[in-house]
Amino acid sequence: MEINAARAHLWSGGLLVYPTDTLWGLGCAALDGAAVARLLRLKLRSSNGLSVMVGAVEQLWELGECSPTAERLAARWMPGPLTLVLPATCKLPTGVSRDGTIGLRVPDHPVALALADDLPVITTSANRRGEPPAESLAEAHRAFGDNAHYLDGVAPQGVASTIVLIHASGDCKVLREGVISTVELEASLAS
Repeated sequence: MEINAARAHLWSGGLLVYPTDTLWGLGCAALDGAAVARLLRLKLRSSNGLSVMVGAVEQLWELGECSPTAERLAARWMPGPLTLVLPATCKLPTGVSRDGTIGLRVPDHPVALALADDLPVITTSANRRGEPPAESLAEAHRAFGDNAHYLDGVAPQGVASTIVLIHASGDCKVLREGVISTVELEASLAS
């Protein structure tokens, strides 16, 4: 499958496994409620919030609230392995938002960026709940079979993104330390 066909598949409500800069991702069009529901069923996961990737930093603010802290972190670490959890600024399908927030990232991977160009895409690890993330496209195919389409590309590095919650006050909290350490994040905010 090539990029244009993969984008068309996402636009039509399909599920797709694709490479990112961190892990193999499973995704769908983020604003398509029926596709999000299918993705959650496939992952055997409840709706406790899903991350969304966009194709450029400017597109973050179409879905999440911009703040000076969010802007500084995005300017320093995006594109890259950082997910910002921000107050959502639009209505989202069930399962995407958690407590009125949205997890957003701009991956540093040409395939993922091409997929998310003007199309917000769910980006969650390619695995079922309770299983480790797929380390290859073949592992993802074994997990999901014909329930998704598959887009090959440069293999991801295999370490999850760092997730940072940014409160309306501008305070932030690391929810998951991944590729970027807490020390590196704190240093980028202090400078």
